[in-house]
Amino acid sequence: MKTILSYLGIAVGSLITAFGLNYFIVANGLAEGGFTGLSLVIHYLTNWSIGGILLVLNIPLFIISFIMWGKKFVFKSLLGVLALSVAIDLTSGFSFQTEDLLIAALYGGVLSGVGIGIVLRSGATTGGVDIIARLIYEKIGISMGKVYFSFDLAIISMVAYFFGLEKSLYTLVALYVFSVVIDRFIEGGNEAREVTIISKMDQVIVNAIINKLERGATILKGSGAYTGKEKNVLYVVISKHELLQLKKIIKEIDPKAFIIVNNVYEVLGEGFRP
Repeated sequence: MKTILSYLGIAVGSLITAFGLNYFIVANGLAEGGFTGLSLVIHYLTNWSIGGILLVLNIPLFIISFIMWGKKFVFKSLLGVLALSVAIDLTSGFSFQTEDLLIAALYGGVLSGVGIGIVLRSGATTGGVDIIARLIYEKIGISMGKVYFSFDLAIISMVAYFFGLEKSLYTLVALYVFSVVIDRFIEGGNEAREVTIISKMDQVIVNAIINKLERGATILKGSGAYTGKEKNVLYVVISKHELLQLKKIIKEIDPKAFIIVNNVYEVLGEGFRP
């Protein structure tokens, strides 16, 4: 069942990505990062099939991957690239041309990011720069992040050179939105708040959290750097909707309490997602 859902996720994710590319990005002459972006630039210059270009560009990398990391890694990469290549050509007739390139960049970036995010969560990759970055990291030691950045910078430069600065700037917007959406998929969508509380009324606050919010808390032992006095530090993770209520509870008990709130993008365990 898991395998079927995984394949279904790859197919659906590829279709969403392809639709976002064709409907918003390609229709308005923009590009994206990675090998997909390089395929788009070649397509604009030659009018060759985007899916075909993407597949051909990845063939040498599949051979290298097989030699370096074995058939299991190649299979996952090949599956993702094949699905995306076919989906791009299948949806090539869909287009939405607009004079407002910002709309095209934003919606194209969101849809492409959602699609690739689903593909990644389904256990596949889209090959391309992923393979190059991993190879360079293992052989030379240059971080994968730097390889991604350098490749995307090269794509943006190519768009600026061939199609003008304006197109490259909107491509940069699409690339940024795309990366943000993917990060959220990788980190998870179960957003919460991490709260650290320092108060002399720590036990009263803990009881209120347990009884009123029905949440747990962790008591950490600490000491003041200036006074040297020992004190309890409360650590609580709550949903973002409970934050206002928690702050109200703390204010009623100890208005002088010291509170630190951090965003948490994914929480697994009791009271949250399994």
